[in-house]
Amino acid sequence: MTSATIKVAAGELTALRLFDIAYTVDLSHAEQLWAARPGLAFSRSRLTSTPAKAVTFGVAPLRLQLGETALTLDSRTVTADLSVRIYDFGVAALAVRIQVGDQDWDDFVADFNALDRAVGHGAPIDFWTDLLQRVKDIILPALDRPATHAKLEEDYLIATVQRLDEPMDATALQSRVDLTALLSGEKRPLSSDSQRELLSRSFSYYADDLVVLTWDRTFIYEPRLDSDVADVIEVANAQLVEFRYYDTLLDEELPRMYERVENARGAASLLASRRFAYLARRLYTLVAEVTELTERVDNALQVTEDVYLARVYSTALGLFRVPTLSASVDRKLAIIRDTYAALYEEASSRRAELLEVAIVLLIMLEIAIMLLQR
Repeated sequence: MTSATIKVAAGELTALRLFDIAYTVDLSHAEQLWAARPGLAFSRSRLTSTPAKAVTFGVAPLRLQLGETALTLDSRTVTADLSVRIYDFGVAALAVRIQVGDQDWDDFVADFNALDRAVGHGAPIDFWTDLLQRVKDIILPALDRPATHAKLEEDYLIATVQRLDEPMDATALQSRVDLTALLSGEKRPLSSDSQRELLSRSFSYYADDLVVLTWDRTFIYEPRLDSDVADVIEVANAQLVEFRYYDTLLDEELPRMYERVENARGAASLLASRRFAYLARRLYTLVAEVTELTERVDNALQVTEDVYLARVYSTALGLFRVPTLSASVDRKLAIIRDTYAALYEEASSRRAELLEVAIVLLIMLEIAIMLLQR
């Protein structure tokens, strides 16, 4: 390959780090809190080139500008743009973006891997948590049940080429450069099987655009400057974070639920019905809350008519295992619903039992009074 002869005339390197920050976020309130601070820019996100009737956000997330910072990529210092996108279902997607221009392809790949080393999965998380804390300090009143610490997070890297130094379609680009080095982060050549697997999720709509998805990185070739593909990849990552949260929450809740059920069954009959009723109400509340939020997460992005973007989005969801996690959450919710139904029935049975005992005692008392009166 002759990648050294190709220059990236314009492009962007993006590192994402997504956190679960709250149960829900009142985006209108967060927007007001942010607007009250002078010099802090914000906007409500929308897809730039796709018609609203074809693809739209369920609730448009809030994008907040966080200024710029100096970032060291190996031995070179660059300026990075910082921002965060807040989703109403409680996820914050922090982003570091570095603009690229007039750069050899090999240097473009080297900077992408250097960005990974600087702020990616293996780098210290302090950079991201400090940035997140800056945001939370301002919008905290808009958070419902804020997370006390950054327990659940996901990272992702996106390399975008907007223009090359020579006109080139997607087929020519793939024949001229080694995309596997960009997408794998490996310095040693990959086997042919690994290369095929890595490049298997490739999409093009026009002859001169290309998207290649992997588990932790994506390459986008988009001369029309559209950001829709990057946006839907971010949404898929946000859904992954939230379904991981609810899957973990229910994993922790199920053993506690079994323990509480046993404790309720071990109580005296007089108290058991009340304990069963209380536990049933608690489980019903949990099921209702989780169901409401998972539906909100499911509807974060509604794709109807844009077949190309729908393919990219559904492939990203499958690659990130979002449907698998969603099914896991549904199974655990079904277990809790069944337990709730059983507890409700048992509570009713205990009440009926107590009522029968009370009736028998009243009859016996009446008989005793009649005998004493004789």
